[in-house]
Amino acid sequence: MSAKLKSNKKRNTRVVKDARTMKPPFVLFLGNVQDPLAAKSTTGLLYWRRKDCIGQVRMSDCQVPIDLPSIDLAEAVRLGAKTFVIGVTNHGGKLGPSWKPYILKAINYGLDIASGLHDRLSDVPELVAAANKTGARLLDLRHTDIPIPKATGLKRQGRRLLTLGTDCACGKKFTALAITRDMKSRGINCTFRATGQTGIMISGEGFALDTIIGDYIAGAAELLSPSNEPNHWDVIEGQGSILHPSHAGVPLSLLHGSQPDAFVLCHEPTRLHMLGITYPIPSIAAVREATEYMGRLTNPNIRCVGISVNTSAFQGDISQLKQQLSKEHNVPVIDPVIDGTNEIIDYMHSIGLLTE
Repeated sequence: MSAKLKSNKKRNTRVVKDARTMKPPFVLFLGNVQDPLAAKSTTGLLYWRRKDCIGQVRMSDCQVPIDLPSIDLAEAVRLGAKTFVIGVTNHGGKLGPSWKPYILKAINYGLDIASGLHDRLSDVPELVAAANKTGARLLDLRHTDIPIPKATGLKRQGRRLLTLGTDCACGKKFTALAITRDMKSRGINCTFRATGQTGIMISGEGFALDTIIGDYIAGAAELLSPSNEPNHWDVIEGQGSILHPSHAGVPLSLLHGSQPDAFVLCHEPTRLHMLGITYPIPSIAAVREATEYMGRLTNPNIRCVGISVNTSAFQGDISQLKQQLSKEHNVPVIDPVIDGTNEIIDYMHSIGLLTE
C-alpha cells in the first residue's frame, strides 16, 4: 500500500457522517456571525434540544445574542461537554478561516466537532491530524456516503406531509417539527424527516438535499420517506421555494420525490424580496397553485392543509392577519411558535386525511 493510500485511510478513521453519533451535551459555536438567519443551527438546537446545550462560545465581533451562558472550553469540558457544534449556516456554507483556532482548541480538549457546512472538516488536514492525535471525531453532517438511487415515481404506502415556503428560511423546519410534536402528543403515528443540516442535528438523521447531485434529489426524498404503515405520517421538512430563481430545483425534486398527501405553506409576511436576490416574494396563492399543479405529477390527490406564518418581525395585528389569510385561502392559518399546529391537525381530521 502506498504512503498516500495509508494517509487517506488514517484520515478517514475520525470522519463521521451520521448525526445519531452526535454526543450531548453540546457547546455551541457562533463564530463571528452577524445575521440571526445565519445562526439558525444554534437557535434550532437551542429551541428543540435545549437540555443538551450547556453553553456557547463566540468571537468578540459576533452580533447574534442567544440565551445561553458564554463559557470557555475548559469549563465546557468540566461541565461534561462532548461535542463542539459549529452552529453557523453562513452563505455558501463556508468554514471561516478565523474559526480554525477555536476548532483546533476544541479538538485538543478531546471534543468531537459537528458541522453542517458545505465545507468539510475532513478536507482540512490540520483538523484531521489533530483529531487523530486526540481521538476526537469530525462529524460532517451535511454529507452522506449512502448510495442515493434515482427516483422511481412509484406510489408508496403511508401518508406524507411536506412543508413548503414562499421563500427560504421562513419557518419550514420549525413548522414540520411542531406538527410532528403535536401529532405525537395526540397519539398519531408520525416521524419527522430532516432535509437540511439543522434538522439533521435536531432529529439525528436525514439527508441534506442541497449536497446531493440534482438528478438524485427526488430519489433521496423517496429514500427519506419510504413505504410505511397505511396510517403512518412522515412530516417532511421543506427546502427553499419552488418559485425561488436560485433554489427551485431542490424543493421541486423534494415535492416530486416525497409525493405528499398534504402540504403546509410557510410565509414571512414582512419580507419584500426573496433572500439573496431582488425578486419580490411571490404570493401565497401563486406558490399554492404551482405546488398543487406540479405535485399532482406524483400524487394527484395533493392538497394544502394550512398556512404557517412567521410573525416574529410583524408589527401589526397578528390575529387580523391570520383571519384575513384564512378567509382568502380557506385553510387554517397559524404561527406555530404562538399557536402550535393543532388547528391544522384538526383540519386534516375534518377533511378525512387523518384519523386518530
